[in-house]
Amino acid sequence: MATLGIDLGTSSVKVIVLDVQGLLISEGKADYKVLSAQAGWAESNPQEWWKATVTAVRTAIAQAPQVQINAIGLAGQMHGVVLADQMGQPLRNALLWADNRADAELARYQALPATMRLRLANPLVPGMAGPLLCWLAQHEPSSYEAARWALQPKDWLRFMLTGSAASDPSDASATLLYDLPANTWADDVIAELGLRRDLFPALLPSSAIAGSLGKQAAAEMGLPAGLPVALGAADTAAAALGTALLTPGTIQLTLGTGAQLIQIAAEPESDPTGRTHLYCAADGSHWYAMAAVQNAGLALDWVRRMLNASWDETYASIATVSAGSAGVTFLPYLTRERAHHQTPNSSGAFVGMRIDHQREHLLHAALEGVALGIRVALDALPGGAEATTLRLAGGGSVHPAWRQMLANVLERELVAVDTLAASARGAALLGGIASEQWTNAAATTALAPRTYTAATPDRKQTLVYDDIYAKYLRLSIIDSHL
Repeated sequence: MATLGIDLGTSSVKVIVLDVQGLLISEGKADYKVLSAQAGWAESNPQEWWKATVTAVRTAIAQAPQVQINAIGLAGQMHGVVLADQMGQPLRNALLWADNRADAELARYQALPATMRLRLANPLVPGMAGPLLCWLAQHEPSSYEAARWALQPKDWLRFMLTGSAASDPSDASATLLYDLPANTWADDVIAELGLRRDLFPALLPSSAIAGSLGKQAAAEMGLPAGLPVALGAADTAAAALGTALLTPGTIQLTLGTGAQLIQIAAEPESDPTGRTHLYCAADGSHWYAMAAVQNAGLALDWVRRMLNASWDETYASIATVSAGSAGVTFLPYLTRERAHHQTPNSSGAFVGMRIDHQREHLLHAALEGVALGIRVALDALPGGAEATTLRLAGGGSVHPAWRQMLANVLERELVAVDTLAASARGAALLGGIASEQWTNAAATTALAPRTYTAATPDRKQTLVYDDIYAKYLRLSIIDSHL
């Protein structure tokens, strides 16, 4: 008996099969494109998500043909929106979290009564579903009016599996259309913004059964029809469950296309500075504060490709170039950064380049720039200053030299969680809870992956990076005015 977890990421989908002891049996992965027809736009074709999911599922089950799958769970990238018709067919490309086209629509949020904004408990970000829907209603009224559903990415994928629409609090709380204290859709905000209330599906717990696997989807994936499909959760919430981060206190850093620093909270208390986020956890009884970094792996991958470097070459620069990259500073803000960054409209830049600099200096500076950007987020997170240790998860954090640089820049011991697919693992656990393989989220802590010390900060290096960080902050402010 086993459960299948699907994690619909920004640029790829990951699928794992997990046994009853919480051990990985098999896995699959398939990529798809992020489209940017104009500067500041980020879209994906949901049909490519579906094709990639079918491929990844078939890859995973082919590795363990004797294993009986008894449930499916999902996780997915947060904030975006898929406009779909009654049958779930997309009416246009999905708009993603990195999309900035709705920046002007944030003025509509700023005009809301203060009491309404307070209950949203989050800074205003253009790539969230609420502002994106405001943009669609204004600029693409035909698609907006033709839509039956406005779905989060993983909710659209689950619609393809089951034929029914629903969402869960962990994803809904990240839309800027959700009342955190009341734990439900913010109907008054939706009405005040002039959005259609009927676009938003019913909310169910992340571990609830949302439906059963339909015949057509089952045939395409090579699975038996009728399997229970759990609601699932937003990828960050699923990753917390997958790594057994269920109690308040510990901070976890997950690195992928973006980076997330999260801390479980017992009560829905928003950040009074407005720099960090507050969302519902996947266990149904907690919340989590989050400082999200948009320009993490996304920025590193861009630099790597522009310089025609492999990932091995990128990480090798850590051994050949000293801290500070011989004076080169990389500002990684290729997309609009979140509210923890004091100048969110900063642009990306290499600063301080000279004729004697080589490619390895730029690669090293890119790694430092992303690490320093994460430090800005850590400094903004409530409770971040008190933490002496960070848990580390995510496929973008596995190289030993990269981990050491992160420990030196962040000035924290890094304790790695031994899983490269935390969100997919959390998705599989939700499937197991839905099918009563495990009684609840707390019961899955017995299956927690092991942790181990991945890097300890070097005192001499941390002192050097203190000066580099101060320079980085000054340059970030100057760049925002250029």
